[in-house]
Amino acid sequence: MERACSLTELDDRKPFAVELGDVPVVLVRNGDEVHALRDECSHASLNLSEGEVGRKGIECWLHGSCFDLRTGQPSSLPATEPVDVFAVSIVDGDVYVDTTPINN
Repeated sequence: MERACSLTELDDRKPFAVELGDVPVVLVRNGDEVHALRDECSHASLNLSEGEVGRKGIECWLHGSCFDLRTGQPSSLPATEPVDVFAVSIVDGDVYVDTTPINN
């Protein structure tokens, strides 16, 4: 696990981009939960952190593909492949991410 940021840096339901080693990660805080996904749309290779978070997940800003925050599965076209999802731990107010995908 690698420290990504402080929990106080995350606004509720607003994407937050961070680079951990050579892995681009987007963090999304949803109340008391924090989700971490690869910050790259599986359809167009764009940063998901530039999109918006809605009821269905995080939406790519260009073509509207939406990805579930828990599973990385696409819930709308044109994406058909999931994005990597990473384990998150919160310790003493800091957010830690393991960049080994948990959904593959």
